[in-house]
Amino acid sequence: MRSLIDILDFTVDELNELIATANDIIDNPDKYCEKCKRKKLATLFFEPSTRTRLSFEAAMIELGGSVIGFSAANNSSAAKGESVADTAKTISCYADIIAMRHPKEGAPLVAAQNATIPVINAGDGGHNHPTQTLADLLTIQREKGGFENLTVGFCGDLKFGRTVHSLITALSRYSGIKVVLISPEELKLPSYIKKDVLKKNSIPYKQTTDLESVMPELDILYMTRVQRERFFNEEDYLRLKDSYILEPKKLTKAKKDLCIMHPLPRVNEISVAVDNDPRACYFKQVLNGKYIRMALILKLLEEAEK
Repeated sequence: MRSLIDILDFTVDELNELIATANDIIDNPDKYCEKCKRKKLATLFFEPSTRTRLSFEAAMIELGGSVIGFSAANNSSAAKGESVADTAKTISCYADIIAMRHPKEGAPLVAAQNATIPVINAGDGGHNHPTQTLADLLTIQREKGGFENLTVGFCGDLKFGRTVHSLITALSRYSGIKVVLISPEELKLPSYIKKDVLKKNSIPYKQTTDLESVMPELDILYMTRVQRERFFNEEDYLRLKDSYILEPKKLTKAKKDLCIMHPLPRVNEISVAVDNDPRACYFKQVLNGKYIRMALILKLLEEAEK
């Protein structure tokens, strides 16, 4: 049974195939409106979410399917102590595919090992968020035409940011990628990602605490929020939360075709004044997330039926 737990579960060819399907859905929506008729998606969200959960639900509905599930752990039998393994086995009796978000790293993998239907990791702690990465890749492809020879700046919380970890991993498989890591010292990219992804794949990278100094180099600027829920110490969060705030004046030396991205939600790290800049792509990312999740649901259900 095929699931998506980590972005590396799919080959580059499979990623390109998903992106092609998503672009076809955008161009020919009527062709797909009954592809998942009589199929059910279970959204098991043990952690709060707006975009990811609703985009999965919208994706399944637009494919002609239906949705069951819950949006908080206290609305499920997890509140009674049920294990993730047992939840996965149970939901397999009711649905055709699962999308799971969980605060514990590895929980969706445990679900996939116990379910008899495909499981999609919709975010597990600070570990992985592969479907956000798929949305990011579709956005980059549509804005830049491809993935080769891009300089990508990641700014903000690079330590706990699972979207950053997944996207760096995905981009490391394309040629000509350069990475710029912009963060406070306390929120630097984990050393294991630098070692196992960047160095292993010979991806040139540099680290800085100064966003404006590297702005002219960037083809893509991927902003992230400092995540209160990942901190054990409230004082550390308050000290670091406003480390980087993107305002129009900071974009004066940026490329005219810079692509500004953000997995959302934002707090104040991108000023609303940037929203009207044609380089702002973060709400396009939201819409692209729905289309790429449609493509993913189709792929996993089709493979499950083979």
